Amino acid sequence: MYDLLVVGAGPYGLSIASHAAAAGLNLRVFGRPMASWRDNMPRGMFLKSEPWASNLSDPAGRWRLDVYCAEHGLTARHAKPIPVEAFAEYGLWFARHAVPEVDERTVTRVAAAPGGFTAVTEDGQEVHARTVALAVGVMPFVEVPQALRGLHPALVTHSSHHSDLDRFRGKDVTVIGGGQAALETAALLAEQGTRVRVLARAEQLRWNDVPPPWERPWWQSARSPHSGLGPGWRNWFYAERPNLFRRLPEPTRARIATTALGPAGAWWVRDRVEGVVELLPGHEVTAACAVPGGVRLDTVSRAGALRSLETEHVIAATGFRARCDRLGLLSPELRGTLAALPDGSPEVGRSFESSHPGLFLAGLVTASGFGPAMRFVQGASFTAATLVRGVRRRLGATPAGGTVPAPVDGSRSESPSPVRR
Repeated sequence: MYDLLVVGAGPYGLSIASHAAAAGLNLRVFGRPMASWRDNMPRGMFLKSEPWASNLSDPAGRWRLDVYCAEHGLTARHAKPIPVEAFAEYGLWFARHAVPEVDERTVTRVAAAPGGFTAVTEDGQEVHARTVALAVGVMPFVEVPQALRGLHPALVTHSSHHSDLDRFRGKDVTVIGGGQAALETAALLAEQGTRVRVLARAEQLRWNDVPPPWERPWWQSARSPHSGLGPGWRNWFYAERPNLFRRLPEPTRARIATTALGPAGAWWVRDRVEGVVELLPGHEVTAACAVPGGVRLDTVSRAGALRSLETEHVIAATGFRARCDRLGLLSPELRGTLAALPDGSPEVGRSFESSHPGLFLAGLVTASGFGPAMRFVQGASFTAATLVRGVRRRLGATPAGGTVPAPVDGSRSESPSPVRR
């Protein structure tokens, strides 16, 4: 039986595996490395975060993005975005150097079992571990507006379902959303000859400012420090103190989770969109139906004005919503033991342990507890170090074949009874 099973091999899963291996844990890592970065983002996209805030994490800090770039003749410089393809290759390089061998099979089911957990791979093999770290990324949590959910995938797709936009050359496409995914997707579509429009609920699209220079007068840095989530003390707090964020009252955390770092386009996309792409801010889709040649969208503006338009395809760049009920690889019995926050996401303790002892969570699914950093690669370092410490505590607190106690950090207001193994 393994000490730890890591499910997922993206930035969070690989970082957790690196820290766990360095801690001497007997672990197994499952997942295709950097899969969503390789398969679910169109060619030509760039990272929105700064290169220095996009490192996967190993305990020694040796396998950084700037080291990879230096070895491969690339530039990792402040205010110079990194291509997504290069970042995905960096992740593969990190996996080769900093992580034990990754088993690329998909884990299809995780269930509680005597002494820990049983995971089942896509080909039916069972793997047993005392603890599990789920680092499943964003793909289980794809969010599509209700009005679009009944339409065929040939007519409506989510922005994360595309690694190649060539199929839309010469077509008419409507992108729904006002964030980076929507705006950069629209720019790429327009640049390849697609007739494209962006429809967003916000009355005005938001754009991030060009970041201030890395070297600047001390008083400017004191007023608005750099952080992995953007300049300013508030962003610095989110990026550098997720442990303190978790101590905020739950209503405050919930408000921040829904408002902080909201939909906005990167500064380097703006000129590729404004004046190039048809923009329809302040509109929400109320109904959609298939028509000959595509889709008809019925919309309403903030002022109540109704409008219908027809398009050949709709791309919903409408983000992700992390909820317990979307963790489909967990058995129903295990999923049913998870305590949830009011937004439906799982509650986690100070070491990322869920309400089921021994089951740890990482990434977007923990953003309501630890803050906006968990939506970005920036959060991987804190998560990996903290989670692995929690795993070691759990292993020390769990005698093999004995009783699994409730989470050691006392984070839950209603901890489950000890589970007899």
